[in-house]
Formats: sequence, structure tokens, C-alpha cells
Amino acid sequence: MKRRLLMLLASVAMVAALTACGGKEEAVEEVTVEIEEEAAEVEEVVEEEEPVVEDVIPEGYYRSELTNEIISEELKNQRPIAVMVDNEKTALPHYGLTQADVVYELMNSTKNDEITRFMALVKDWDAIEQFGSIRSLRPTNVLLANEWNAIICHDGGPFYINDYLALPASDHISGYFGRVNNGKAREFTEYILTGEIEKYTSRLGIGTEYNEYYEGSHYQFATEANPVLLEEVYEDFAKEATFIDLPFKHNGSELTYNAEDGLYYYSEYGSAHVDPQNGNKQLSFKNVIIQRVTYSQLDENGYLIFNCIGEGQEAIYITNGKRINVTWTKRSDTEPTRYYDGMGDEITINTGKTYVAFVADQRWDELVIK
Repeated sequence: MKRRLLMLLASVAMVAALTACGGKEEAVEEVTVEIEEEAAEVEEVVEEEEPVVEDVIPEGYYRSELTNEIISEELKNQRPIAVMVDNEKTALPHYGLTQADVVYELMNSTKNDEITRFMALVKDWDAIEQFGSIRSLRPTNVLLANEWNAIICHDGGPFYINDYLALPASDHISGYFGRVNNGKAREFTEYILTGEIEKYTSRLGIGTEYNEYYEGSHYQFATEANPVLLEEVYEDFAKEATFIDLPFKHNGSELTYNAEDGLYYYSEYGSAHVDPQNGNKQLSFKNVIIQRVTYSQLDENGYLIFNCIGEGQEAIYITNGKRINVTWTKRSDTEPTRYYDGMGDEITINTGKTYVAFVADQRWDELVIK
């Protein structure tokens, strides 16, 4: 619209010049008509623009730094937890995962068809009744949890995690959680149960409020009233994205877009991923971020670490049935991963839950988005 206004002003100047130089009356009349028509069109465009709706937050509430959803202000300074969740088929169904605010999925080992594992971030952990099952930790997860100032919840792990758990920002709870008799082998029976986070943070002397290692919010959010529409912001670059087939061959992770509610629904092992803790609700997300990441294998047993500290690496942001190519940058264990568009500006994402997938560099070309 600015360009059209400039053209209108240029036309006005042209009329003035014709009049001053004794130009023909017909030329003046013709330009005048054009100006009147253009002005009418500009006025029409201005009238059609929708006003920005103010963000009103009720007293006693604030917008979550993880999802931008409106939640109790009592949670404002509370650190989230980062829960390691087993993703072997035997571990299904997962309990409580729909209560997570952000869910990471990444290859856990180069063995066993490159099976993945979840790391689920939960802000309101006091609302947990049963969450998991809980499994062991990997070095990459420490680097990711620390950028959220999150308390890591896991059950042990290989000795490779020791140096990472010794980082100043690292706090963790390991092996304390409750056992549920679900008829499975012992490694599939550990869950976070009601009140356990408060109990064990107190026992272990772990602070539950953000500390000096917290570097602030991760994402720039748009509100529900003024959502990001990629096809409008990035008109020439946004592409369709209503189905995502991730190259995780062991569990076959897929996300399918539902245009009615604007969410991406997660499935694996050929079935919808449901949460019996919350009425068999299917796991879903408003935002999907897929990062291309190299990794270093640590030994012949399949242990690895993703090289998740780097700059200008390839990624894709997906929301509301559209996608754009972006880049990711993370410079330290405590610095949040940032995502930038093709012009170098940090992207704005939509209010809601976010799914982040790490796709190994050599599997990137196997990623399918339709």
C-alpha cells in the first residue's frame, strides 16, 4: 500500500507540474481522473485492513514462555522439567505426554533401526499424575534441557552423560521415580507420579525457580488473535505442509494436519499416539520445527551426540498447513536455539505446543513433506 501511496503523490506532483508549465487542459483532466480512481482504491484497501487486536491477559495470569498460552501467574518463575521418555513400542502407551509444552524427538542410538526417544518439557509439573515411562539420558538432551533451564528427569544413562551433567547449569533427578505394575519388564515400569517432582527437588536441594543460567524465553510468539500465516508473511516462499513423514524408520513418526483446529496430530508404529492419562487424547502440536543436525558416534554400541551447537544450519518451520525454510543457531548449552528466516530475521511462531525433530544429516533427503 505504501508503494501505491507514493505513486499517488507522484501523480499529484505531475499535475502540479503540468499546470505550472501551461500544459494542456486535457492532460491535466486525464491525470486528475486517474488520481481520483487511485485514491478511491487506496481508501478501499485501508478500509479492508483488519485492526490489530489488543492482547488482554486476565489478572493473576501470564503468557507461558514455552507456549504463549495463558496460564497461572504462580508458575511464572517455575523451571520446567525435561523428561526422558522411552519410545520403544513396548513402552506404549505413553502416559501424560499430552501435558507437555514442547516435545523433542531424536535418534537415541544408531542401533535398533535408529530408534528415537522423546524429551518432553513440562511447565506445570505439579499437575502430573502419571508421566512416562522414564528412560535413560543422552548427552544431547542435557544440552537441550539446559537451554530451557529445565530440571532433567531420567533413569541413568551411559558414562558419556557425566561430563554434561557436571556443567554448571545442569540439574537432574535420576532413578527415584515410582514403579507401576503394568505387566511389562521392569525397564518399562518407571513413571513420574503425583508430587514426586516437588518431593525430590526438595530432597536433592534443586531449586525450582529460574536461576542465573536461564537466558530468557526461546520463541517469539504471535497471539491467537493475530496468528502467523506463512503464506502472507512469506508469500513467495511458503509451501504446502499437511503431511510430514519423518525418516525415523523404527517407529515411523508421522504428523497429519487437521485444518479444522489447525493442529498437527502425531502417529507412530502405524497408529495414532494417544494418552490414556488424559482420555486417550491424541498428541498434537501447533508448531513443528525440523532441524538438520550432524552427529558424532561415540562407540560401537550406537551411543552418539548430536552437534546441536552451531550456526546457520538448515531447518524447516511448519504451522497452519504451510512451511518455510529457516536456519537454526545455538552457541552454548544455555543459549536457546534461535530460528531465522531467509532475510536473517528471527521467526515468529504461533501460540501453542511445539514439536521439534532432529533429523540426522544423512537422513535429511528422506524427509517427506506434502
